[in-house]
Amino acid sequence: MNVTAKAKVAAVYARFSSELQLDRSIEDQISLCRSFADRQGYEIGEIFSDRARSGASLFGRDGLLLLLERAKSRTFDVVVVEALDRLSRDQEDLAAIFKRLQFIGIDIIAVHDGKADAVQIGIRGLVGSLYLTDLANKVRRGLSGRVKEGLSAGGKAYGYKPVLGKPGELSIDPDEAAIVKRIFAEFAAGNNPRAIAYGLNREEVPPPRGAVWNASTIYGSPTRLNGILRNPIYSGRMVWNRLRMVRDPDTGKRISRMNPESEWHVVDVPNLRIVDPETAEEVNARLRGMKPRGGSQSRNKRILSGLLRCGECGSGMTIDGKTNGHQRLRCSRSRESGTCGHKRRYQLSAIETAVVRGLAERLDNPATVALYVETYLEERRRLTPENATGRNRIKRELAKRKRELERLLDAYLQELVSIEQFATRRPPLDAAVADLTRLLSVEVAGAADFRAAAAVAHETAVRHLADRLTVADPRGECMGEFRRLIDAVVIFPSAPFKPVQVGLVGILAAILGL
Repeated sequence: MNVTAKAKVAAVYARFSSELQLDRSIEDQISLCRSFADRQGYEIGEIFSDRARSGASLFGRDGLLLLLERAKSRTFDVVVVEALDRLSRDQEDLAAIFKRLQFIGIDIIAVHDGKADAVQIGIRGLVGSLYLTDLANKVRRGLSGRVKEGLSAGGKAYGYKPVLGKPGELSIDPDEAAIVKRIFAEFAAGNNPRAIAYGLNREEVPPPRGAVWNASTIYGSPTRLNGILRNPIYSGRMVWNRLRMVRDPDTGKRISRMNPESEWHVVDVPNLRIVDPETAEEVNARLRGMKPRGGSQSRNKRILSGLLRCGECGSGMTIDGKTNGHQRLRCSRSRESGTCGHKRRYQLSAIETAVVRGLAERLDNPATVALYVETYLEERRRLTPENATGRNRIKRELAKRKRELERLLDAYLQELVSIEQFATRRPPLDAAVADLTRLLSVEVAGAADFRAAAAVAHETAVRHLADRLTVADPRGECMGEFRRLIDAVVIFPSAPFKPVQVGLVGILAAILGL
């Protein structure tokens, strides 16, 4: 009796990088892999792809991550790619992909290289890594040559526009240049960046980016030489290579780092000068005489730090000076750009006192949580495992959630998901596992028993906070516990000398200890 061997199922993966290839490259790669699979007698299964994604990192590669997830279910036997660098050009990432697929029992086959093995993965990973380094060096060398010729290395500053048909060449934009001159003149005359931003926003002058002008857009950073006032191009000097971009291995994000000043490239471009030398020198002299913003002293952690929000625009509330020794709060958007109508300043200590006392009153009133308790009871009755069918259903759900948690943890340890994604997706899974485990471990309790237990937990929480929570010593033992109960403190606009309207957004379940 003849037994026909079952054909292997092949998954196809294709990727192109936006810097180097066209979108049609995906279709070309898939067509090539299909033809190869047909010649090998493979049955084509799923097709995965990532468009306009660099091979330098796994982050943002949804197609590849989906392939690795599906591989655990063994829906295919081999992965076919045009070349191994389509999977990754990073040594660590390529080795990790190979290791995981080998463990599952899935081979990687490249059209141009054949079946991948450990030696080939090592060599291709090294070649890919060297390719990326060499490419970066060539790009930098090319950009350096352009800068020496007085051309832009990429992007443009406010006040300039590209010259059509002449890549890298800039010309002065008359309308934006007039705004630049105005900013320099007003600052030289003694106006501060915040006042200048207010004026530009009142006149609805379009900013370089975003919706509004901010003081930081004008003032900039003294170390990075950004901001309108600090950009040397307005004085006729182009500075390049102040920053370099590096990729964070934990998040996959590109972040900027300052280069030593000895590596900067400075070129005179008198044709791009917008501000006259006298005004530029007045501005630089004033900038040199100003104290650094923020300073190096660390601020004391207050009980509401990071929790305060404006009730009109949703921005954070920031410190805005002192009155009679008391720190004052103000909407940060109103303070920095003048585009929020919530202009009143509030005494920080008064807000802290109001919040602590208000929460204490809520905690001391069991009626506040009565509705929550009833809702919780109803849901508990619905899910309580009163019979074998109910318990089996919950067991299946618990096993499912645990598998999801294990996959997420495995993906994080393999650096297939970022720490931000892990931190966002794990809490709800932990909560679901805890709830389901608790349902299986307890006997059915009457509503009266549950209400009694909730009341005890509630009373304990009240005493715990009331005994130790004070505005005078917000950095005490219970500060972290207090902040876990509050998601935000919203300060709503109110007229001067009128009572402050404060809203609390909290976690009622945490108050109950459930």
